[in-house]
Amino acid sequence: MFLVHLSQLAAYRIVAIDVESRREGRALWEVGFYDPIKGQTYLNVPAILHFLEKGAQPTETVHDILEKASIFKQLQANL
Repeated sequence: MFLVHLSQLAAYRIVAIDVESRREGRALWEVGFYDPIKGQTYLNVPAILHFLEKGAQPTETVHDILEKASIFKQLQANL
């Protein structure tokens, strides 16, 4: 199973990691970033949909970001 969560830097990287790896382990895929100070968000929508379709569970914060970007509506449309 995969997990999608934020990795903290000056801005936050949104990454997909293997749930069996360490919490701050190597990312499988960087699927976006979020900068709350500048209000910038970039999401690689095809990659995010791919991981969500494979059963990835976003953290609460990432879930809120994806919900704001209507990713879950796109996911339901693909199913």
